[in-house]
Amino acid sequence: MKWVTREFVHVDRTACPWLIKKFIDSQAEFMFVPTERIAETAKTRGATPFDVPGVKLGHRNGKCSFETIIEEYKLKDPVLHELAKIVHSADTRDTELAPEGIGLSSIMTGARFNVKDDSEAVEKAAYVYDALYTYCKIKLLREKCKNELEKMNRKQQREFLRKKMREEITG
Repeated sequence: MKWVTREFVHVDRTACPWLIKKFIDSQAEFMFVPTERIAETAKTRGATPFDVPGVKLGHRNGKCSFETIIEEYKLKDPVLHELAKIVHSADTRDTELAPEGIGLSSIMTGARFNVKDDSEAVEKAAYVYDALYTYCKIKLLREKCKNELEKMNRKQQREFLRKKMREEITG
């Protein structure tokens, strides 16, 4: 499937391709074009637009595009919903929701100047989102297993969490 969004990626336009490739369409192809060419590109290339004002997979009802895509594709993974808080915070500057968003915004601001184009930015940003996904999973596991973890030393906690990381977290 083909997807199209605005050029000069930042938070939402690096997070959404990661989300799409990992959870919706592993063969996704992304195009980055000037805003005024989105509609034309979507029509002529058969591409789904995202993170563009006025499209189905854009900002709406106070949600960023990452959250809208999770909602539209009915993704239930609680880890993704936790990660969505960070992406929302970074994309909308709502730092009360997830203070980690400040760091993500800073990283994506710098990262886009360290690459040759938007495709490379998205490719390299995938590592950051993989790491944040793992961070969110650990965070949820620590909350869920708080009582068990309190009885363990640091080494035992690390091994316990490594084992639990292989299991699926249910909401």
